[in-house]
Amino acid sequence: MKKILLLSDTHGHLDDKIIKYVNQADEVWHAGDIGKKEIINYLTELKPLKAVFGNIDDKKIRLITKEFLYFNYEKNKILITHIAGYPGKYNKNVNRLISIYEPNILVCGHSHILKVMYDKKNKHLHLNPGAAGISGFHNIRTMLRFKLDSDKIKELEIIELGKR
Repeated sequence: MKKILLLSDTHGHLDDKIIKYVNQADEVWHAGDIGKKEIINYLTELKPLKAVFGNIDDKKIRLITKEFLYFNYEKNKILITHIAGYPGKYNKNVNRLISIYEPNILVCGHSHILKVMYDKKNKHLHLNPGAAGISGFHNIRTMLRFKLDSDKIKELEIIELGKR
């Protein structure tokens, strides 16, 4: 069983509030709009990191991350990308990826809106951790953490980091 910290939309911001939760996790997943290559370097020094680039990320970040990640953890098929939409309103590329990989967990960012929804049509859990950074239109900085155990997510928690 792994403890996962899921964040997105840091936009170059990493502070002690975020690091506190990074230190409690076994692994960190970043769903894009990282903002600075140094964030990737720092997080990687602390924990294993899975990260995708977002629409604001520059060439330095795009060279060391991918547009999407697909991987298996025990019985979970996980797809991470930055811009996805949400159940019933996925973009064309994400619909294609869903049909190819058939994930049971889809992770995305971009909207700065925290969403945890079950997609009945595609039979997966849709996770968007909101925005952990201080840039954007969101009022409250958020992340998600959970435990992955076999084919289940356990102890899913919303983490509020305060106002941006």
